[in-house]
Amino acid sequence: MQDLFDHAMKEKLKHEAPLAARMRPRTLDEFEGQEHIVGEGKLLRRAIVADRLFASIILWGPPGTGKTTLAMVIANQTKSHFETLSAVLDGKPRLRQVVDEALERRRLYQKKTILFVDEVHRWNKAQQDALLPHVENGTLTLIGATTENPYFEVIGALVSRSRVFQLHTLQEQHVRTLMERVLRDNERGYGDRKIELDEDALQHLIHVSGGDARNALNALELAVESTPPGENETIHITLEVAQDSIQRRAVLYDKDGDAHYDTVSAFIKSVRGSDPDAALYWLAKMLYAGEDPRFIVRRLLILAGEDIGLADPMGLVVTNAAAQTFEYIGMPEGIFPIVEATLYLATAPKSNTTTHYFKAFQLIEKDGVGDVPLHLRDANRDAVALGHGKGYKYSHDGPGHYIPQQYLPNGLLGTYFYNPTDQGYESQVVDRLERWRDAQRKAIGITDTETLPELSEDTVQEIKRKHKA
Repeated sequence: MQDLFDHAMKEKLKHEAPLAARMRPRTLDEFEGQEHIVGEGKLLRRAIVADRLFASIILWGPPGTGKTTLAMVIANQTKSHFETLSAVLDGKPRLRQVVDEALERRRLYQKKTILFVDEVHRWNKAQQDALLPHVENGTLTLIGATTENPYFEVIGALVSRSRVFQLHTLQEQHVRTLMERVLRDNERGYGDRKIELDEDALQHLIHVSGGDARNALNALELAVESTPPGENETIHITLEVAQDSIQRRAVLYDKDGDAHYDTVSAFIKSVRGSDPDAALYWLAKMLYAGEDPRFIVRRLLILAGEDIGLADPMGLVVTNAAAQTFEYIGMPEGIFPIVEATLYLATAPKSNTTTHYFKAFQLIEKDGVGDVPLHLRDANRDAVALGHGKGYKYSHDGPGHYIPQQYLPNGLLGTYFYNPTDQGYESQVVDRLERWRDAQRKAIGITDTETLPELSEDTVQEIKRKHKA
């Protein structure tokens, strides 16, 4: 009797499930998009059709692109036992239960177990470690789904034992096919109802969904269920109804995820690359998605120092003023100083010579720190006893407020870290600096000089990480 009640409840829930859940494809033929991994002849498709999914896989992609659906297709196709866990809801106790049952199933029936873990990146390292040995010894074949980059969010040992398949945002024709299928399907969709969906309304739902099939189907369901039937019991979905049902584009932007970092990266690279149009676009996306404006300003301040530098020293001034102004007025008017700083930096001449500091840091890391020349030492404490400061020449006493003398340790004389560019204000530094250096070489007898080579971006980033640590 209990089984009958359970069956009746499951059937009721199945029919009352959201449209996106009811219309979830059951076979590869119903699956839309991702031809690069499940198209005809592709490895994953062959493995699914042949029910020979020996290796674990990780499905990585944005929401609404078919990760869970693909796992359900595999569940429908395979003769293996299929288990599902949610990394959000299920922890190690439930995992241990699944493992014990899988071992018993293999011992009694020689039947494999496929475990689908949704949002696998949500498990912490200890939880992922608990899964690892059972994947490694074949007790479980893992299908992990994640919206985050698994190479960062999933432990390396688990990734190395899995094949990663990246799913892409659906194209508009894929979403259109799914929407049209809903209108034809009598069993799971709206094929048994009179629905008139205007083309411009359909196109709006497709376009604004942003390649997220679930978002599009949810909007269609809201439009249908909230629109009263008209003449002949026809539900007419106009553009106005569609706009009300999906009022704005759902922007993928998890502040701790890939979309966040990718968008910020695109923004900074656009400003650095002197493309104000792209910079405004990525700025708009970040603010539209709810990014903290202070975070954006902090990144602009870093860029002003790192990528504009002495080519236009006002870049740092303008950006700092924007930061202070924003604190005074807040949003929405605070967007104007942020935009001003963005446009100023994007259109300013560029120089990254502030990164020449890292040449000095790298040299110290390699060779150690040289002694401070005696005449540069603090004369306020040991001038009499040790001669500190003796022989130092006060620069402002010389012509042009410059007197050539030694400033580097003895072993580094003639070593040049800074190499100014010919951009903007910094171009004015080139001749002046060369005159000073020439006078210094003559004054202290420097015959050999060396301008240290530029550091690679990877080296600069590595040294930055050391500073952060």
